[in-house]
Amino acid sequence: MAKIALLVGVSQCRSGFKPLPAAARDVEALQAVLKDPERGGFEVVQVLVDPEFYALRRAISNLFTNRAEDDLLLFYFSGHGIADEYGQFYFTAADTQDGDNGRTDLATTLESRFVHQVMGRCDSERQVVILDCCHSGAFPEGMLARGAETIDFAQQLGGRGRVVLASSAAMDYSFEREGEELAIYTRYLVEGLSTGAADLDEDGQISADELHEYVKRKVQKAAPSMLPERYVFQDGEKILLAKAVMADPERRYRKCVEQYSEQGVILPTGRRILRITCRNLRLSESVAERIEAEVLQPYREYQESLLEYGEVLRELLGLHNPLTTRAERELEDLRKELKLRSEDVGQVRAKAGIKPSSPSPAPKPTAPKPTSERSSGGANKTPGVSKTPGVWAEDLGQGIKLEMVGIPGGEFLMGSPKYEAGRTEDEGPQHRVRVPEFFLGKYAVTQAQWKQVAALPKQQRELNPDPAHFKGANRPVEQVSWDEAQEFCARLSQASVQTYRLPSEAEWEYACRAGTTTPFSFGETISTDLANYRGQDWKIGDTIYPGKYGSGQLGSFREETTDVGSFPANAFDLYDMHGNVWEWCEDEWHESYKGARPTEVRGKTAIKVMNYTGSCGVAPGTSIRGAAAPPFASGIIAAAPTAALGFVSPAAPCRGRNALPFLLFYPLLVLGA
Repeated sequence: MAKIALLVGVSQCRSGFKPLPAAARDVEALQAVLKDPERGGFEVVQVLVDPEFYALRRAISNLFTNRAEDDLLLFYFSGHGIADEYGQFYFTAADTQDGDNGRTDLATTLESRFVHQVMGRCDSERQVVILDCCHSGAFPEGMLARGAETIDFAQQLGGRGRVVLASSAAMDYSFEREGEELAIYTRYLVEGLSTGAADLDEDGQISADELHEYVKRKVQKAAPSMLPERYVFQDGEKILLAKAVMADPERRYRKCVEQYSEQGVILPTGRRILRITCRNLRLSESVAERIEAEVLQPYREYQESLLEYGEVLRELLGLHNPLTTRAERELEDLRKELKLRSEDVGQVRAKAGIKPSSPSPAPKPTAPKPTSERSSGGANKTPGVSKTPGVWAEDLGQGIKLEMVGIPGGEFLMGSPKYEAGRTEDEGPQHRVRVPEFFLGKYAVTQAQWKQVAALPKQQRELNPDPAHFKGANRPVEQVSWDEAQEFCARLSQASVQTYRLPSEAEWEYACRAGTTTPFSFGETISTDLANYRGQDWKIGDTIYPGKYGSGQLGSFREETTDVGSFPANAFDLYDMHGNVWEWCEDEWHESYKGARPTEVRGKTAIKVMNYTGSCGVAPGTSIRGAAAPPFASGIIAAAPTAALGFVSPAAPCRGRNALPFLLFYPLLVLGA
């Protein structure tokens, strides 16, 4: 068995490309850790800095030619990538240049199809490809539709025993920070391997899978808009890249720092523990400071980016308040350059006095055209539809409307990552799901809406017109079973020109996340100013369930539901996707996502209906994250999947499958405990 690596860094091309000086340093740093016999242990590590086209082609061919089945082969590329309008990906070289028409002369680039072919002909079943480039691409053709903003790795990459790690699938520009020695992604590749910190299961070995998880976690703290991707194919998850020294005191101290520096803040208790640990490990003060600085660096970079954005924003407001269209456009460009997400700069803009506007997902779907438009003035009359582009309202009579919001189709990573706080096993494995466009209720179904529909003709079963415990016309209905929610949809569909249903689990989580990947649509944590949940610690026996999540703070405990729309909407203009009450989904419950389908093909309109037990007292640390949806114990039907919660948000505390400890709590709360 041989371990062979080819590291390519293209820092500059002939014309038309921004220089990437870190690319040359990237390969040198990675070479050092791969050749280290105590770490990577690679026998051969070939480095190419600014190779021309034919030299690059020849080196790649040599890497994958005449290799044994158990050889470990690693190809790393740092530099610019090119993706044309048909989705074909190309590697740049030192002699890559623009053509006469101002576009890249593809004859001076290396087509990814060639790389895919030589890998496919190779006998090795341990192949690792790492792409730290702007347009990180895949190897087969046909990856990208015209006008797309990401490169589709998952559907196009294949090969037994192969792993592909990419700094991002986004059609974006350089991920290199000015003045930094290494590009962000490669910096954490090197850190994870050299320090052993990427050995997440602490078995003394670093797998490709562990390395990805470590780097992704670090990168998204420093540059939240970057979404490192991993594509593992048959047996690829078994590939081990490096060793981690088990008894290394520096590694042990690093783990301790990571544990007690949540969100970049070390509390006094954590500081005292670190001081004792440092003393016990007999580390010098300078070594301890270096390790802490490395662990906290991504948090500092993130804060520096926010500060830079805020400084520019204040300067612009000093010139024009409100901001001009040009200023907003350039601020958006700055946000992207700083690798920040829209939600990251939201608080900065709010502090500057800029009110958030309801985001308009692009493209917004067009509301379905009804065969006729009717309005009703009584509870027993047929509802009608009054629509605006991308939104419409079902008239239920007596001035009560059911507002529907267009949700654009797209693809997202469903479930929660292994390292997310509060995660349970039934939230994985994470998998990509493609969701077609659909319409979803803007708010949870209110008691007034429920009463109107309950007065419509019976379809399968009777409906209690007033089942809620916490009374209020504009409060969400609760104490509703899954069967009753189905009857609600059936009656509304029969009376309308539209067909209504509950959202699928995937649709719910996709809508809740609204393009974000954090535990909540609001970011890494949540507060009771943003959602209605139990913001106080809760003790059952000897177990204390926290009233906060992550670095968040304790808040209020209202002990009842609140009117829908009382808290901020997410980026899809949907309200109460975190907290207040649980919501039913269409799907049956499954214990995990193993074998989950990659697409959702359903009808166009879905509504959010509360579940039987209610949930206004849920604590944020377990069950209001975007990926969490607890198994419902209604005694009627176990049909609520992970993303079915009404208050789960897109990245953490309202996850789709957690919150089991609170199943006993909700009925007590709803009954007035």
